[in-house]
Amino acid sequence: MKVIKKPLTELRRPDRNVRMHTDKQLKEFRRSVEMFGQIRPIVVDEDGVILAGNGLYETLLSLGRTEADCYVVSGLTEAEKKKLMLADNRVFDLGVDDLAALDAFILDLKDDLDIPGYEEDLLRAMVMEADEASDALLEYGTIEPEQAAAITETREKYAAREEAAAAQAEEVAPVQSGAASSTEPAKRFILCPKCGERIWL
Repeated sequence: MKVIKKPLTELRRPDRNVRMHTDKQLKEFRRSVEMFGQIRPIVVDEDGVILAGNGLYETLLSLGRTEADCYVVSGLTEAEKKKLMLADNRVFDLGVDDLAALDAFILDLKDDLDIPGYEEDLLRAMVMEADEASDALLEYGTIEPEQAAAITETREKYAAREEAAAAQAEEVAPVQSGAASSTEPAKRFILCPKCGERIWL
């Protein structure tokens, strides 16, 4: 495979691309290129239309780069170009992570977990020692005194509002059933201060 340098101005996005690149993905792509440089070529046809590597192209542009390593594929039909674009995106998705190998890599790198594509806090949690994990679990769910005071104040406001609404809830006249005798007790209700529904007494 012959890889050549091409100016980014000579490359063109395809009319349609099956892969959408999120802001987060492009941010991590930039981190990767800044850390390691361009590690794979952009695949283009003889006219400079990108067949694989649109995210890398966007990343290089955003970093102010002016050229990219490219692999030019010639002689494909339009149908073959579309198949290549679909296969490039789909085949990668079919792989799965070997979690044991991932754990081993993370343990080897535990002192430097700045890895593009991964949340450093999550990786740190994966390699946390037992004592650190116990401390983290003990701290889980604890809140600062200011937060506790704010929660209590809010709870008290709602309780006072409910009490006031209940005190002002209008007691509606008794409802008589059509043929009921005058000795039958009346059906009484009040309106719920929260939802307005009748509460039968």
